[in-house]
Amino acid sequence: MATMDMPEVAGAAGRVGRYRWVICSLLFAATALNYVDRQMIGVLKPTISADLGWDETTYADVIFWFQAAYAIGYLSFGKIVDVLGARIGYSVAFVIWTLGHTLCGFAGNAFQFSAARALLGIGESGNFPAGIKAVSEWFPARERALATGVFNAGANIGAIITPLVVPFIVVTLGLGWRMAFVITGAFSLIWLVFWIAMYRRPRESTKVSAEELAFIESDPADPAEKIGWLKLLGYRETWAFALGKFLIDPIWWLFLFWTPDFLAKTYDLDLKSFGPPLVAIYLISDIGSVAGGWSSSKLMRRGYSANFARKIVMLICAFLVMPIFFAQYVDNLWLAVGIVGLATAAHQAFSANLYTIPSDMFPRGAVGSVVGIGGTVGAIGGMMMAKFTGYVLQTTGSYTLIFAVAGSTYLIAIAVVHLLSPKLARVEAR
Repeated sequence: MATMDMPEVAGAAGRVGRYRWVICSLLFAATALNYVDRQMIGVLKPTISADLGWDETTYADVIFWFQAAYAIGYLSFGKIVDVLGARIGYSVAFVIWTLGHTLCGFAGNAFQFSAARALLGIGESGNFPAGIKAVSEWFPARERALATGVFNAGANIGAIITPLVVPFIVVTLGLGWRMAFVITGAFSLIWLVFWIAMYRRPRESTKVSAEELAFIESDPADPAEKIGWLKLLGYRETWAFALGKFLIDPIWWLFLFWTPDFLAKTYDLDLKSFGPPLVAIYLISDIGSVAGGWSSSKLMRRGYSANFARKIVMLICAFLVMPIFFAQYVDNLWLAVGIVGLATAAHQAFSANLYTIPSDMFPRGAVGSVVGIGGTVGAIGGMMMAKFTGYVLQTTGSYTLIFAVAGSTYLIAIAVVHLLSPKLARVEAR
């Protein structure tokens, strides 16, 4: 593998082509579609609950089964992506989640809805293992956090699109919530055509110049070494990532699935009116996602280690989430939107850096599997959070305890990551 010293790399970055960012844009688009499909149930919660007679615990159960399937699928897709590669692995995941999403439009009761959402969860679990795998193939280490932050920002774009498109389909066009699932599912298949046509590994792509290929491969030689799944479970570094995901992923699920409900109950909003506040929240989140990746990449370009750069950004983000506790006590809607937006932006910045550390610590052949393990553990945390949130809201009707948990979790997460991997050192297979 070609190597370059730091001055040469800095100069090359300005001269080489940028086809790797075209690949990143495809990952961004897929993640946006992923989150449209994922968030629609949150936006449509009042409408579906009224139509199908759901209470808080029924809704929590539907979320639970989505996350149970997501946990199983994440573990499986991590391995699938390592074996099949990002191109085919991503395609399989996309087809499965689009089918599950579309079937939601045909569900007649909570059981059928849970089954469709479980299929959605299995497919959607492939998004991040495949995306991280593609980033590890297309970007040198110093750009990976930025690239991850950019494609991870697609989550926020999806969350922005959803409260704008869904009311248009359901209310303006009068087609109802069922057709909203069918129409968005059919439209998203366009992405699959572009992905199959455009994605190749850098050395297999005709769009990559020799200079850009040299830049992509400018890191020290990293053997595409595969480490067995059971062996990965024995590494502290695996658990540094996985337990970080266990702690922070449930909070993101909380923001995604219950923010529309929080706004509706606290500020008397409905399907037609909570679109602008949700758009504002996820626009702020987008800034956080890109800024989080950019910040650690910038620190690394200035000579700081990946260990320092990733962790200092995550520590700052942990403090920025803490004001979420006070959102429930704010009388002004837009001040509450600012507080929630700050928390979601901090999560995305934290997550962009956490997602990058498997490629800092493990050979490329193991990255997908490590991300899969972490995603599974994170989804298990999400299952627990869904049950907890449903129970608390059903029994107390208050977000006080829920937001207290959300505000404190990120400090615990960065402490756990640091204790298990003090230096983010490269793993040596044993």
